[in-house]
Amino acid sequence: MGTWGAGNFENDTAADHLSILTDRLITEVADAMAGDPVEIEPGEYWGVTVPANLELLSLLARQGYVGALLPETEVVEEWKKTYMAVWEGSIDGLMPSPGHKDERRTVLIRTFDELAALRKKEDSD
Repeated sequence: MGTWGAGNFENDTAADHLSILTDRLITEVADAMAGDPVEIEPGEYWGVTVPANLELLSLLARQGYVGALLPETEVVEEWKKTYMAVWEGSIDGLMPSPGHKDERRTVLIRTFDELAALRKKEDSD
């Protein structure tokens, strides 16, 4: 076991713990994306939590902690295509205001794109 600093995430045990947590977030997204598309519609649990999990992964990755796992860039891009197709096909059923719909679409795209960019950066380092 190694310790390389005084921070809460600067030791092997914390890095292992973080890898378990990030793996769980990734697995939840992967399972949701591989399941029934109805479950990732905007008003459904996984429709809300998939982008939340992706944002949590991005937040952790930006910290530079050892142990923060990220999905492959190609996986994130495929998730984005699948998720956004479901979102676009079902969002109008919730009757959002046009402004909210456009803002939410922007946030969702940015969420996927930021995670993919973080993975690309990690791969190039």
